[in-house]
Order: sequence, then structure tokens, then C-alpha cells
Amino acid sequence: MSDAAPLTGPDLGKGVPLSAIADGGMLAGHALGKPVLLARRGADLFAVDATCTHYGGPLADGLMVDDTVRCPWHHACFSLRTGEAVRAPALRPLTRWAVERRGTMVVITGEMPATPSSAARPRATPASVVILGAGAAGDAAADVLRREGYESPITLVGADNDAPYDRPNISKDYLAGKAPEDWIPLRPDTHYKERNVQLLLGRTATSIDTAQRRVLLDDGQSLDYGALLIATGASPIRLPALGEHVRYLRTLADSRAIVAASGTAHRAVVIGASFIGLEVAASLRERGLEVHVVAPESLPLERILGRELGDFIRGIHETRGVAFHLGRTAVAVEADSVTLDNGERIHADLVVAGIGVRPNEELAAKAGIGVERGVRVNEYLETSAPDVFAAGDVARYPDPRTGDLIRVEHWVVAQRMGQTAARNMLGHRQPFHSVPFFWSQHYDVQISYVGHAEKWDSIEIAGSLEKRDCAVTYRAKGGVLAVATVGRDRESLKAEVAIESMAPQKTTEAQ
Repeated sequence: MSDAAPLTGPDLGKGVPLSAIADGGMLAGHALGKPVLLARRGADLFAVDATCTHYGGPLADGLMVDDTVRCPWHHACFSLRTGEAVRAPALRPLTRWAVERRGTMVVITGEMPATPSSAARPRATPASVVILGAGAAGDAAADVLRREGYESPITLVGADNDAPYDRPNISKDYLAGKAPEDWIPLRPDTHYKERNVQLLLGRTATSIDTAQRRVLLDDGQSLDYGALLIATGASPIRLPALGEHVRYLRTLADSRAIVAASGTAHRAVVIGASFIGLEVAASLRERGLEVHVVAPESLPLERILGRELGDFIRGIHETRGVAFHLGRTAVAVEADSVTLDNGERIHADLVVAGIGVRPNEELAAKAGIGVERGVRVNEYLETSAPDVFAAGDVARYPDPRTGDLIRVEHWVVAQRMGQTAARNMLGHRQPFHSVPFFWSQHYDVQISYVGHAEKWDSIEIAGSLEKRDCAVTYRAKGGVLAVATVGRDRESLKAEVAIESMAPQKTTEAQ
């Protein structure tokens, strides 16, 4: 998804002194015309491709943790020993390079063949796996099942007509016209066939029979399962009272429709100052539309990020020409206008609502599976029904650091939940302890956020928001709940590691 990285640093094919690489350090260079990252851990030396396989982030600017490297942009994680992408959002491994010690010099001699998976045979082997939902969690689960050596049937059922795709991009670069559509699919066209994953698109489940271990689809087809993953995600909150002229953004088809409408539109009104709403506003401004944002709160994202960051984000948009109508709600939407609760009428050729989502929990509830503003799961992502798991936006899980049940609507969290659920289907009993991470793009400003803070006692700001160089720390009872950063990617990674080290709280079984 990025242009070829420029060659920087030393020519590692000619060699560098061992002393140039500190223990626990990394060195960016190149060999045979390609960027290479050289890393050292004690007596071990590793060399892998220097750019992340997700969006091309420079790994040398990231963080080395044990024998892994984490990308500074979106917190993907790779094994330095094997090149394997061990944590989302990266899906493809890094190429490994051969390293030789020649006296006091270290020399890269060439690319190495891919390392065959060393995963042990599954401890459990369900007769088949059915995955309901072909988004972040579902796709990641199917991938890990095969990577872990599972060979029995896998069926991935997706409501979209499109194969699994990069959902964050549909409100960011793709919607802004800066990313071509061939960037959007998560996998090559041949991937699912090659992995022997049956992909059923444009299909939904209508019922789950947990006693018979069977799922019924909307076309009458039934699927038997040995293990089931509910990864049905969430749906946009709709505003039926405002009529048919309001558009919503959740799917690639939605994004395509907004792109098409923007081609003839001059002014857009975005209802809602959520992350999605503001990213839509930014993307439409990039396309040259006049944009107005209508929201009932006094400051965008204040409830999630606090007043300081909320004011900062509003300022970014206002400097780009976005007009805010805060403390206001839309009461009517016509084909060419939006009327606000104070009687103001805004001409609009395009209206998009982004006021949040609701988890698609109805299928689970109908089957008698425990729900609580989402499908309730335990630390292993198991639901109240045997061999039924849930992951992604639909799942409410125990926060290992607070013990609270939380539901997190982040792409990377959904992917990592899908990966963990897959391993637990195979009997690994791996608790889901991943620290939530998301990023939000507003023009040329990225906000990275690690942790989870629904409420806090205090906010500490280190650095300068005005200079776009700061870290915002959210604390409760003296402890750190979350950290948001602007222009401090490596600090975000360090905050992630620090939050990971906090002692997990005792969690409870799904009920």
C-alpha cells in the first residue's frame, strides 16, 4: 500500500562493525538494492525487511521487544527470528535475510527462504469451523486456524458482497480519493481457495441451534459446526425519522456510493462528530466539497478523548474549512437541505450520518447465548454456549487490567480477538490480554490511542498539541488507563508495552 521505500543507512551487504548495533538495538540499512533492518539481541543477530507489510511503516522507528519488532504506525508486530506477522494489523510476513559474522563485522549475504510454520499440531480438532462475519475478526480467525495447522473444513459467511477488505480505509484514504480500490481487499483473490476456506458472500445466518451445533442461513442452507465464531460486528445507528436522503458508512459499498454522490455534490452535511463522522468530513474536504458538521455535543470527541484533544481536533477541521454546528441536532433532511432544531436550514447535496453503531447481537440472543450490550464472553472469548466463541465489535469481554466488561469498536482489536479465538478453538486456552489500539486520521494528523478509558480522574498532557507533538495520558486511581499521542509514534509503542505489563485482574466465565 505504499511506494518502494528509499534506500537509507549503510550498505549492509558490505558489512558494518558489530559495535554499530547495541544489544537490543536496531539499524536500518540496505542490501542488494532493498531496505533491510538489522537487529541484535544478546549474541543473536536478525535481519528482516525494513518496512511493515501493513502500510509500509519504517520498522527502525518502531520498538524492539524481546525478539520482536513493533511498527510505529499501527502497532503491527513481527518475529525477528522468523519474519512472521505475529500480531495484527499486519497479515503478511517479513522476508528474512541471512546474517554472517566476519571477525568484528556483520554482513548481510542475501534473502532467506520462508520459514515453514513451526506451530504444534492443534490440541483440539473440531470437526468443522463456521465463522459468522467476514470482517476483521472473522478473516483473522480463518487465517490463524490454517496457520496453526487446522486442516478440517472452514466456512466464512459474510453479509457483504465483497471479500474481506480493509474497513478503516473506507473512511480515510479510499473515501478521500487517495487510495485506489485495489488497495482495499485484505487478501489476494486466490487466497481463500488456496487455503481451502469456503467463502460465502452476501449471506447471513438466521438462526443458531446450539444443541444440534447447526447454523441456518438466509437461503435455507444449513451448516454443521464443531466450533462456531460469532463475528457479526455492528451496524450503524440509523435515523429513520430523517428520511431516505441520509447515507451511512459501514461497508465498502456504502463508501463507493458516497464517492459516487460526491462527484456531483458541492456541499455535504455530516450528522455526528464521531470518529467516523469526522473522518468522512475530512475525506469529503479532500475531495473539494464544502462540509458542515452537525452534532449535539459542545465539542467533538470530548467524551472519548477529553476537552483538550477535542478542541485540537475541531481546530484541525476548522483550519481546513469545515463549519461546525455544535449543540444542534438535525430535525429534517430534504433532498437539498438539512433543517436544524433551531430552525437553521443548511443547503446540502449530500448528507452522511455517523452517530455510532450497535452490536449485532440479535442472532446470539435468539439462540439463548448470553448477551449484555453485546455477546458476553470470558477471557478465552468463549460464550455461554459450548464451543461457541465471539470476537470483534459484537463481543463484550473482560478487560484484563480492570476486570470490567468492555466492548471495543476498533479494527486492530477485532483482528487480534479473531486470532485469539481461533487458537482457543484449537485448545490453546490463550487469554485475550491484548491492549486496545486504534488510530484516527484527520488530514495529515494521525492520533494513536492505546489502552481503554471510558472515564478518568485526570488527564496529563506532555508536549504541545499546537506543535502536533504530544502525549495525553488518562489516569484513574493513580494508574494509567490509556495514552493518546500526536507525532510520538515510538512513545505510543512504549505506552502499549507499559500497559501490557500491568497485572491482569481476575476475570469471570461467560454467563
